[in-house]
Amino acid sequence: MGVGLGRRWQDGRGELVVHGGATVPLEIATSYRARTRGLLGRDAVHGAILLSPANSIHTFRMRIPIDVAYLDQNLVVIAVRTMKPGRLGAPRVRARHVLEAEAGVMEGWGVRVGVRVTVEAG
Repeated sequence: MGVGLGRRWQDGRGELVVHGGATVPLEIATSYRARTRGLLGRDAVHGAILLSPANSIHTFRMRIPIDVAYLDQNLVVIAVRTMKPGRLGAPRVRARHVLEAEAGVMEGWGVRVGVRVTVEAG
């Protein structure tokens, strides 16, 4: 079942559906602990991770550069950035969720400003 407005996810796995693009394996991080851990210490990412709620991220202690997509409350992409390790991302006032993935993959998935995504919780 697609999850969007008014629903809260739980830590776990699912799929990210990019409208007009790809369907991608997704890790969902909603607890404080899971959001804080995020992609720290990983050498690779299979799919993407959704941090919720979140409106900014950092890449301190990360080993790899990442793509970051900021999503508003309607799961519409409001910004996409590639960040190297050791950086602090500027908070996005309208952002309610953040997607992270290996650098360079989001473009191929069709993740760009204005595109809506759906989270299919597993």
